[in-house]
Amino acid sequence: MKAARRISGLGSAVFSEMDVLRKAVAAKGLDVINLGIGSPDRPPAPHVREALQAALQRDDVYGYALSDGLPEFKRAVAGWYRRRFGVELDPANEVLSLMGSQDGLSHLHLALLNPGDLALVPDPGYPIYSAGVLIAEGEPYALPLRPENNYLPDFTAVPEAVARRAKTLVLNYPSNPLAATVEVDFFRELVDFARYYDIVVVHDVAYSELAYDGYRPPSFLQAPGAKEVGIELHSVSKSYNLAGCRLGMAVGNREILAALGKLKSNIDYGVFKAVQWAAIAALEGPQDIVRENALAYQRRRDVLVDGLARTGWVMAKPKASMFVWAPLPPGFTDSRQFAEELLHRTGVLVIPGNAFGELGHGYVRIALVVSEERLQEAVDRIAGGIIAQLLT
Repeated sequence: MKAARRISGLGSAVFSEMDVLRKAVAAKGLDVINLGIGSPDRPPAPHVREALQAALQRDDVYGYALSDGLPEFKRAVAGWYRRRFGVELDPANEVLSLMGSQDGLSHLHLALLNPGDLALVPDPGYPIYSAGVLIAEGEPYALPLRPENNYLPDFTAVPEAVARRAKTLVLNYPSNPLAATVEVDFFRELVDFARYYDIVVVHDVAYSELAYDGYRPPSFLQAPGAKEVGIELHSVSKSYNLAGCRLGMAVGNREILAALGKLKSNIDYGVFKAVQWAAIAALEGPQDIVRENALAYQRRRDVLVDGLARTGWVMAKPKASMFVWAPLPPGFTDSRQFAEELLHRTGVLVIPGNAFGELGHGYVRIALVVSEERLQEAVDRIAGGIIAQLLT
């Protein structure tokens, strides 16, 4: 049996191999502090759990759900976008439910690309951005995101022939893995570029509510003309600690959403209705949990970044996301080698930066997904293990 050609370029090897190493290290009795996968460790708010429990008692939630989402959920999304970003959405045609934002990111290019079509994707970037293109048998073209440009793409550096071929462009701010951020002015530039070359913009804003030090991430749809050229994907995963419930939304251009919706209507029956009712409670109810999450992750960021700085491993403090994008400490040049050595010596697991693209070499991604106490323990282990040896 031979697998389909379209999956030959998919690369989950680094994540899988690091997890195999984690299990091997744990089997030897070492307590592993897993800072690899960006899975929220905090629970959802009580009123959201209560809404889920109440919905489970309803007789009408166990049938197939419409693939585009309950009307009540779509109205809740539109209301949330209005309150949070000042963006007006038509719930009927400009909101589409997803089985998590990764569902939309993985299927969108199947709905938009023909084999051989070109898509602009960020490097470094979350793996599904390129994987979705490869599944559609499209051609990913890497947009370099470099620290000297604040991890923003330089549209003037995109070759004219490439820009004219491109059908889609995927970006993500606040960024995974880079924790990079933008202001609305950048999205205006993005709209101009997309309109000039007739490119569909796909913006992933999943980390908009995990922001620190007073920063408020904008929506791509706040830029004038954004709905004419693209869509935005969000979810309830990170904002409301509902990652396992697998519920997200795509919003914006109705023609693009119609294409994605047509595809989804042929391959799924929508998200469990009880989960949608829980999300409605999250979106429309008290937002205390959102503020508490942001403060908790900000404290974790400070414990990690300030603590490691005292050991000599210096990295920038992110203004948003649940990640820290860290250059390797002095003495190391190979991301994979460093991550493996760190795990074996200290029991602290991080993800090598090259898992996110060629420009990730020389970095690791650290997820702030354990308590402050565990992060302090990770700092102490690193200080007493790998860093101390390098600096002596």
